[in-house]
Amino acid sequence: MSQHDFSAHTPMMQQYLKIKQHHPEQLLFYRMGDFYELFYADAQKAAKLLDITLTARGQSAGQPIPMAGIPFHSAEAYLAKLVKLGESVAICEQIGDPATSKGPVERQVVRILTPGTVTDEALLDERRDNLLGALLGDERLFGLAILDITSGRFSVQEIRGWEPLLAELERLNPAELLIPDDWPQDLPAERRGGCRRRAAWDFDQATGFKALCQQFGTRDLNGFGCQELTLAISAAGCLLLYARETQRGALPHIRSLRHERLEEAVVLDAASRRNLELDTNLTGGRDNTLLSVMDRCMTAMGSRLLCRWLNRPLRQPVQLAARQHAIAALLEQFRFETLQPQLKHIGDLERILARIGLRSARPRDLARLRDALAALPALQEALAPFDTPHLQQLTASVRTYPQLAERLMRAIIDNPPAVIREGGVIRRGFDAELDELQLLSENAGQYLMDLEAREKARTGLPNLKVGYNRVHGYYIELPRVQAEQAPADYIRRQTLKGAERFITPELKAFEDKALSAKSRALAREKLLYEELLDTLIESLAPLQDSAAALAELDVLSNLAERALTLNLNCPVFVTEPCLEITQGRHPVVEQVLSTPFVANDVHLDDSTRMLIITGPNMGGKSTYMRQTALIVLLAHIGSFVPADACRLSMVDRIFTRIGSSDDLAGGRSTFMVEMSETASILHNATAHSLVLMDEVGRGTSTFDGLSLAWAAAEHLAAQRAFTLFATHYFELTVLADAEAVVANVHLAAVEHNERIIFLHHVLPGSASQSYGLAVAQLAGVPGSVIARARTHLQRLEDSSLPHTGSTVPGEAPVHPDGVAEHAAPAYRPSPAPNPADTPAPVTSPAAPLQADLFASLPHPILEALGSLEADDLTPRQALELIYAWKTQI
Repeated sequence: MSQHDFSAHTPMMQQYLKIKQHHPEQLLFYRMGDFYELFYADAQKAAKLLDITLTARGQSAGQPIPMAGIPFHSAEAYLAKLVKLGESVAICEQIGDPATSKGPVERQVVRILTPGTVTDEALLDERRDNLLGALLGDERLFGLAILDITSGRFSVQEIRGWEPLLAELERLNPAELLIPDDWPQDLPAERRGGCRRRAAWDFDQATGFKALCQQFGTRDLNGFGCQELTLAISAAGCLLLYARETQRGALPHIRSLRHERLEEAVVLDAASRRNLELDTNLTGGRDNTLLSVMDRCMTAMGSRLLCRWLNRPLRQPVQLAARQHAIAALLEQFRFETLQPQLKHIGDLERILARIGLRSARPRDLARLRDALAALPALQEALAPFDTPHLQQLTASVRTYPQLAERLMRAIIDNPPAVIREGGVIRRGFDAELDELQLLSENAGQYLMDLEAREKARTGLPNLKVGYNRVHGYYIELPRVQAEQAPADYIRRQTLKGAERFITPELKAFEDKALSAKSRALAREKLLYEELLDTLIESLAPLQDSAAALAELDVLSNLAERALTLNLNCPVFVTEPCLEITQGRHPVVEQVLSTPFVANDVHLDDSTRMLIITGPNMGGKSTYMRQTALIVLLAHIGSFVPADACRLSMVDRIFTRIGSSDDLAGGRSTFMVEMSETASILHNATAHSLVLMDEVGRGTSTFDGLSLAWAAAEHLAAQRAFTLFATHYFELTVLADAEAVVANVHLAAVEHNERIIFLHHVLPGSASQSYGLAVAQLAGVPGSVIARARTHLQRLEDSSLPHTGSTVPGEAPVHPDGVAEHAAPAYRPSPAPNPADTPAPVTSPAAPLQADLFASLPHPILEALGSLEADDLTPRQALELIYAWKTQI
């Protein structure tokens, strides 16, 4: 098919192809009667994606036309599936009048649906943000703009380097990310999916600046604090252009631009978010996540706000203190219990207002808005007693809207239909003209009967009849013999064999109204609906401010309820460096356990910066580490925390290196993933960071792994980051002797009748053994294998002999699984060098030689030595033995 010459096609296909050439990347839903039809490649693609029938529609240009269609009244389900699959759809509607059109009815694309710009309730996850992003820059500096078209939130930031950029993209997780088409292929940002390339001129800085100023009605962007962010402004301009292009209309709900700064928040990289399972668990689901435990919000917009808080903890003491005081005030006398039921009536006001701004709001949106506005006075009354400044500020923003509430109450019926298409939305009594048209449409028969009775009485002609004919319309019929007695206002319309038919001015007026009453009533109703949207758009700004305040009130009330229900306590931020948690608990694990959770303490301060954590597998090391991170994170959103008490200083980043898996797509092994995460931590951790390191070095040989773990621990100790370092390398416990800022703790366990019992208590000092075989027995390893392993273990331990020479620091006898058995090797390391200094080789004193993991029976000479009685030998016999053994060796 030519892109320009469509003359060989039928008129209908010519129209389709001309529209399609402007939307080559979207599936074109072409409205034909009661169906949306797709043709050619679009039909073939949609048939496969939607599992619908692929048919053919006659011929055009001598070729059959592949076609697939879906009913327009059930299109939402199909659109939702396509958007979830990452597809974009152009909706092409009939805008012409079929009755007056010559040839195909005029059609036009009225809207483009893309994963990042959908606003329909049925196409969105109500509890998750749906974001659109744009990215511009080079390897050194990037401008990132993010727009939530379903709420109007618009933000920009500039980020240095790929690593923090990818971490930020992981936090935001935009459904679509726009990048320039002149960027190189296969960039890191593109690998995450959802990327769309746009023409480079869409990112023009001058055009973007002008478009943003026009959108916000300002002369410049100084008021938003982003005047100098040229890359971010260029990205934001591209976003605004894309949003206008897809929505095909104004965007009045986008009213401001926020400059986000990385230093305002606690930074979490992608691995840390994944490991801590904030809102998505390790299998990709939502169960047993921090959000699933902490979210009991009454509104969907409250749930989304809480999710944003958890994913962007703050480093702003004043804001965090305001939230803490608000939660404490809501807990007083259980006041949150009064607020929460009232908040439930508010609904998803944020997204309703966005759809009103986009003029895509449906009748049920307006009904929910009506109910929300009606609930605000009672909510204001409940908020009045609070004297906490933050709650007072939110209360002032909520406001009430009596005139809008009264207008919506009068305008919208109690239970409106889903769409305005068939009418039946406007309440009787709201508009006299609509009422009259609806009465005409519904009661035409009764009107004619009443008219006939009136005319008989007026004229005194008993045979007078009022009727209707599809050709001639309404008429008054008189027998021919009585026709001469017709009143002067009767106008002859038709002569029949035995009767005359007349029309009167009143009947003519009724005819004009009645014949088009239904269509005119529907048109009038749609006009009134549009006027209602105009009225609401005039108050959109204060309504959006109210929605934002209500969402935050919902979150704060929810956190108060969680504090009471989950026994959470208020953390205290202090200026001196410390992290002191008394009887801390893991908020998620505690909820799924059928037995009481064993709480534990954490004590880190300026003199103790690192805890080396030892203990058995399954003993609770990972839980202990994760709960510490989650407690710190909850404190940094202003929430109360699962601990009896908590004192902490502000952290700048939370790092976790817990568990690993292969990155097959990226061609990285488990150990490579582990080392990449470790490298990121070692490069970026500061004295204000919280670092969780679990089993570093376990993915390679014992010598290499131990050396790497040892050096990483020394490096973190030198950086003075608050660190929890869990390991099975017991050799690392000697760091506490060499480094003043390092201390040992262990998870307690006991062995009884060759079975292990985990106590889950964190105690000072290092563990005495790893209990590896006991854990294997718990896991169901066959008894014969366990017995054979014990035999191998004994032989390996027996074969480990002292050896003099320079070795890897801290090598020691190990179990078959590579776990050192003792906790106090002879080697004592020298203090770790300053990372800024040039590394120098370390020469170790005598240390035990690590056993060969694949050793079998002891050497015969070793057996002979073991049975030798040295005191019974003469010097000559001893010398002969030495010569004999030398020959054997």
